[in-house]
Parts: sequence; structure tokens; C-alpha cells
Amino acid sequence: MTMHRRRFLIRSTALAAAAVVSPWALPARGAGHPAAGDPGAGRPAAGYPDKTVRLIVPYPPGAATDTLGRMAGQAWAEALGQTFVVENRGGGGTTIGTRAVGTAAPDGYTLGIVDSTFTINPGLLGDKLPYDTLKDFAPISLMATAPFVMVVHPSVKANTLAEFIALARAQPGSLSFGSAGVGSAPHLAGEQLRQQAGINVLHVPYRGGGTVFTDLLGGQVQFAFGTVPTLAEHIKGGKLRALAVTGAQRARQLPDVPTFAQAGLAGVDISPLFGLIAPAGVPAPVIERLSTTLARSVREGALRDKLAGLGFAPVGSTPAEFEARIRADVAKWRDVIQRGGIKAE
Repeated sequence: MTMHRRRFLIRSTALAAAAVVSPWALPARGAGHPAAGDPGAGRPAAGYPDKTVRLIVPYPPGAATDTLGRMAGQAWAEALGQTFVVENRGGGGTTIGTRAVGTAAPDGYTLGIVDSTFTINPGLLGDKLPYDTLKDFAPISLMATAPFVMVVHPSVKANTLAEFIALARAQPGSLSFGSAGVGSAPHLAGEQLRQQAGINVLHVPYRGGGTVFTDLLGGQVQFAFGTVPTLAEHIKGGKLRALAVTGAQRARQLPDVPTFAQAGLAGVDISPLFGLIAPAGVPAPVIERLSTTLARSVREGALRDKLAGLGFAPVGSTPAEFEARIRADVAKWRDVIQRGGIKAE
């Protein structure tokens, strides 16, 4: 293999875990990035990146956010001709890895990927959050969203969202839904439903999403929210019944399932986001280069088909568009959390 063959290096490190290197490794080129204090250190150069870039994922390997982080790193490596190293730093409800991004040098050589927890945590944790979501980071691009589908156990006597709401109103407190924990995106989806529909339903928090669907399939809880790829086979097999999906359009994998807006409840609109960020202060031309190359791959390149095939909705936004989405979601989830009296466990 020649030194000029493009490869992408991924290293998975769960804090102090040993590195795991993928077969895609691209040798670094050039003399390295100037040290801090060097007259050229803060100047965005056409040669960026000229050394390895670290991409922090605030989850262990295997999570959806990890998968998208690796896809972004590979897309950048191929477009920019440089090594991108994925580092997994889970824990603290994503705050450990995200804080590591926010406190890194603003030189463009430490990046991060975030999901909806990034916009939920300000309202959930308040002053306990170890960073300022709106001030300590530079948005790069909203890579994709992942529509949720609301599913019910077949024993629930409701074939439509309207019938479900009518049932919940007729039997207040009789229907329960599970989620991966207090303040998780599926929990807030259920809370949005409760608030928008004016119904009384019981939230059952679990430690992790897998157990939720085991109990849902067994009828221990009556409904839940999950991503379309996670639940599509259960729906098609008749083990669960889909009532509505979040997002502006119907899910490609579930074309017969209406959106919440189509079903008459537009206020249930959570579609988990997945986006790339950098520390605040990274030169704008560096942010622009990262955003442009990733967005091009998401909108026009092979990455678009990969994302769609996994059930994600490709976006590929500009930095300004992603910043606007972050600000809107922070405000929205803070309101939902306050109205619901939700407290972090």
C-alpha cells in the first residue's frame, strides 16, 4: 500500500481503553500545526488540516451517535486528505465528552458530535451543566435527524392517534409509556404528547432503551417512542402498531404511517438531531471548510444514501442553520421540562 492511498483511521477509546484502529488509515501530511502562540497558529490556512484531527463522541462505541461520528470522520478524511481519529468518551449523560470538546484548544483539531441530549441538558441540568451550550461551542453542521415513531402494544384498542387520545382521555392514568430514562428524548416525546393532547399517561423510566421494548412487546407498558429503524421490523411483523411519526415527512420505511401533523397533533415534533461542533473560537474559515465538505457529502455524496439506508433523514446544514436549530431546541425542551416538572435523577 502506497503512502498516498487514502485511508481513514478510527480509534475508539472509552476513556482509558486501548485504541482500536480501523482499516481506513490516512497518513498525516505536512509539518504539523503551529503551536499556540505562533503567529500562524490562529490564522486559517488553505492547508487545514495539516495534522490528525480528533473527533470526540460522548458515547461508548456502537451507539447511533458513534456510528454517525465515524461516518462524518470518514467523509472528512476522504474530502480533506487527513487522518480523523474518533475518540469515545462516554459518561455523565454525554457531558464528559462534550465538555472535552468545549475546553479544547480552538484550533480546529478537536471536534465533536452531539445529539439531542446536547439541547435537552440545559433545561434538565441547569446550573449543574459543566459548560454553556450556547456559548462554548461553534456549530459546524446538522448532519441528520432521526424521526421517532410512536408505537402501541396490539392490546391497546386504538388504531389511530385520535383513537389513542380518546382512549387516554376516557381512562386517565391507565396507559403507561417507557423510555430510556428521565430527560431522554423518548421521555420528552411522551411528555410532548401528554402536554399537547391534554392526556394523563404514566411515564416509566428504564435504564437503557433495550428493556423498554422488551416490556412493550410483553405488554408491561402500553406505548413508547423509538427510532424508525429500531422498530420497523416489529411494526411490519404485527408485534407493535405504529400510530404516527415525528418529522415533516413520512418515514421511508413506514410510508403508510402518518406524521403527527397529518394525524392532527403538530405539536409533537421531536426528531433527534445529530450534528458536529467545535470549541468556540475556531476560525470561521476552518468551520466553513468543515461544514462545506461534510454538507456536500451528506446532500450529494455516498453519505446521503448511507444515512437514508439506516433510517436517518440527511440534512447537511450550514453553521448558521445548525446554530438556529440548537437555540430553538434548547428553548423548546426547557419549556417542556419546566411545564412537566421534570427533574434529573
